[in-house]
Amino acid sequence: MKLSDGEGLQLWVKPSGSKLWNLAYRFDGKQRKLAIGPFPRISLKDAHTRRDEAKRLLDDGLDPSQQKRIAKLAATAQNANTFSTIADELLAQKRREGKAPATITKLEWLFGLAKPALGARPIAAIEAPEILQVLRGLEARDRLETARRLRSIVGSVFCFAVATGRASNDPTAALKGALISPIVRHRAAITDLAGLGELMRAIDSHNGMPEVRGGLQLLALTFVRPGELRGAQWAEIDFDSAIWTVPGVRMKMRRPHRVPSPARRLPF
Repeated sequence: MKLSDGEGLQLWVKPSGSKLWNLAYRFDGKQRKLAIGPFPRISLKDAHTRRDEAKRLLDDGLDPSQQKRIAKLAATAQNANTFSTIADELLAQKRREGKAPATITKLEWLFGLAKPALGARPIAAIEAPEILQVLRGLEARDRLETARRLRSIVGSVFCFAVATGRASNDPTAALKGALISPIVRHRAAITDLAGLGELMRAIDSHNGMPEVRGGLQLLALTFVRPGELRGAQWAEIDFDSAIWTVPGVRMKMRRPHRVPSPARRLPF
């Protein structure tokens, strides 16, 4: 049974007793129907509002049923583009760019801090207060530097989403100044020759494994990272030109690094 309310709005009553609002209209010379929703969940007032919205679309030359399908597809796509999805895509891109394994591991760790709260959320629906809540949790555990880095990393996910058309802005920009700034603690450094000599004598007298002593001597003279030194191969060292070339695959910036060999002879 159909009960007409005027201007095409109808309440369809099924044999089971359920009731459904529909809008009958014509578009492009054809009779069409727009499902509005069930009664009483959709009240008469709401049905009138939706009918009037559909009428405005018709006045603009648009088919309300087609616009409803488009909006449904857009909502489905938005819900599929979650923070986790975009973060994983960005991480995959970093891998293709050849970022160092240590860099990838750190990114995975930082993303893991954000995903429990933001992972399932559509990227375009996340707002600054949600992100701030995650960062405040880190601050409460006195992990101020981690909170600062996480804000930057989350921002990179939003920038990637904006660039790929899945978000309109980066809400982390509004959080600048909202976090507690970590206190910078400068590391003690030897700045005089006497102190340097004392350090080198302490290394020379190290009575542990010779590999450890040799590694400490090289670190003091070459200024490379410990990981680069640990992975050193004899084939990387040109003894004729006294140059050690660290392959880009082991460098943080993925570029080969040429290290002049020290003139001092080292006992290893």
